[in-house]
Amino acid sequence: MQSISVFEIIKVGIGPSSSHTMGPWNAAESFLNLIRRTRQISDVKEVFVEFFGSLAKTGIGHGTDIAGMLGLSGENFKLIDTTLIDSKIEAIKSSSQINLGGEKVISFVYGHHLILNKQRSLDFHPNGMIFKAVFENGETITQDYYSIGGGFIATQEENSYENNCVRTLYPCHNGDDLIKNIRKLNLEKISDLIFLNEESWRTKEETKQEALYIWQQIKECIYKGVTKDGILPGGLNVTRRAAGLNRKLLGEKTYTSMDEWFSLVVDAEETFTNINKWVSCFALAVNEENASFGRIITAPTNGASGVIPAVLMYSQAFTEHRNEEDIIRFLLVAGEIGTLFKKNATISAAMGGCQAEVGVSSAMAAAGLTEIMGGSPGQVLMAAEIAMEHHLGMTCDPIAGLVQIPCIERNSMGAIKAITAANIAIESDPAKAKVSLDQVIQSMWDTAQSMSDRFKETSEGGLAIAVNVAEC
Repeated sequence: MQSISVFEIIKVGIGPSSSHTMGPWNAAESFLNLIRRTRQISDVKEVFVEFFGSLAKTGIGHGTDIAGMLGLSGENFKLIDTTLIDSKIEAIKSSSQINLGGEKVISFVYGHHLILNKQRSLDFHPNGMIFKAVFENGETITQDYYSIGGGFIATQEENSYENNCVRTLYPCHNGDDLIKNIRKLNLEKISDLIFLNEESWRTKEETKQEALYIWQQIKECIYKGVTKDGILPGGLNVTRRAAGLNRKLLGEKTYTSMDEWFSLVVDAEETFTNINKWVSCFALAVNEENASFGRIITAPTNGASGVIPAVLMYSQAFTEHRNEEDIIRFLLVAGEIGTLFKKNATISAAMGGCQAEVGVSSAMAAAGLTEIMGGSPGQVLMAAEIAMEHHLGMTCDPIAGLVQIPCIERNSMGAIKAITAANIAIESDPAKAKVSLDQVIQSMWDTAQSMSDRFKETSEGGLAIAVNVAEC
């Protein structure tokens, strides 16, 4: 089994969905590279992409079609000016042309060259898609891709993360591996072990800098979310709430920058109710940004991108663990827990429901928080287990296929559960625990396999049909 860097689990992304937006975007980029390896972009006459299963059924709400077109245009979701996305898509649709890979303008008719096939699913994975290029000489290249969660893609022959990763010096593919290696090396904290393994990708100093970069992106995303009012796109007319809650919590206090705002939050009244509202505000802010094609931190997915930021911001604003070292160790441990779910179960809602997204993110956040609160390795794993245990069976049933209802509020709930799980674990003896993290991961995977497809991001069950709103 291949190792996965924590920064493949926690990384810069773009909304609204890691599996339905970032995955197809990455697949389009991969397909362009496939063309370039064998021929020239200039030789392409036409290009086709067809989305299947969950990608098709919730594709409009998740921006799957948009991601496909922008990916084929050679745009990079880490660099694109998100305010220009609408105009770029309108230009493609109105002109019936696409600048393939940014190198050649060809005919591209939406509905003909890009199809959302809601009647068929590919066997390998619910999030399937097929790209096809037709060349001037009549030859073709066809490739299937599958978005397997967190922005990762695969073909039937290979997984992208397996090709890009290396074997670490002290492989940790489950919770038992973590504990065994910590004891073997006589380490005190799980993050000490992760520092060693991350050196397979970069130096320790580079790992620290990457974690602090992630933290900076988290703060910027939250700040954007708490300073924007209005209606979220998509047609559900969901009102942004983070900004209003932020104003209410700050009262008459004003600010002109992110740093000034953060200082006011740190100085806020630290009652239970006030802190609880701030945690919700942080999570709402991120997921409202995610729902509007904003740049966020995928952790481990976009639908669950508000949990870790909310809990980490909570630790920096309202606890004594407010320093760079704690930020770094929080993110390392959170990311490592995410890799365990990725390797032994799933982080794809199309495979496992929302337990695979918000549930996993809550487990990650609980572990990270317990680490910086001084928890033992056993308590860290216990916190992750507790958080996931109380998300088991959670369905993914987005109304109209949008990552808005119930997704945005679920992140607030997941963050609160993570904090509660950490508090319980830090006061508990892991030796007396009846359920291990490895066991709850297996239970989550068993539950995922037993869950009806109606509750796996298809918008065909639960709230998605209880609330009668046509897909936008």
